Amino acid sequence: MTVSTRDEELLARVREMRERGSAPKQIAKALGLRPAQATALVRRVAEAALANVAPDERPVVGCWVNAGWSAGLDLAEAPGWAAADPLGQEPDPDAGGFAQILLARQERASRVTVTGFLVDVCCLGVKNVTDPEVMGSGSLTTYASMYYSAFDHRPLPIDVEQAQTIVHDAVAYARGLGFEPADGFADAVVHLGAPPGDRPVIGFGRDGKPFYFSGPYDNPRRVVQILERTCGPGNYDYVAHL
Repeated sequence: MTVSTRDEELLARVREMRERGSAPKQIAKALGLRPAQATALVRRVAEAALANVAPDERPVVGCWVNAGWSAGLDLAEAPGWAAADPLGQEPDPDAGGFAQILLARQERASRVTVTGFLVDVCCLGVKNVTDPEVMGSGSLTTYASMYYSAFDHRPLPIDVEQAQTIVHDAVAYARGLGFEPADGFADAVVHLGAPPGDRPVIGFGRDGKPFYFSGPYDNPRRVVQILERTCGPGNYDYVAHL
């Protein structure tokens, strides 16, 4: 698309006025534009600014995790996270084991990028990722409802720093046991970003030991063999159909 010299000058003026905090109506009046013209120029300025921002530095529109994600984990260093997940504090040995995280970041004025991570917090780390997908902002609520439709409780809103800590530290825990994250993790984690340096330590596993519960697409025999080699007999638990 060809941009005229006048358009470039207008965009520059709009950019300067937005940086000073001017609203679209003020910009329209100052530059002799119709309100719709000013709004369109403001949108173009915002989109151009976002295009030069790394995916993990774009504004967070929403971030969630399933209720009960913390069941069985040691969150002594993160009492606030534990208190925000009352379902995870219930004495149910069958609960927990997975943290399903959904993150939405601003893509441009009316678009967001969503990325999902299914995290086995007891053993395997990131088991699955939802490839980054761009959608209209108005579709986010419906998408999030579908993403968590398998759960009986509504997801919990969390800070992106908590999501970064869960995902990255679960991956590190799983790697220590001999397991790599799922295919596509490298592309998805670009949108998540690195965790803060000053963060609480999560005690992964269950009762202080790795706990493997086999899924429908796992190779349980291979997983148990790896745990036997990396942890040693009696230093892990599992429930699997071998």
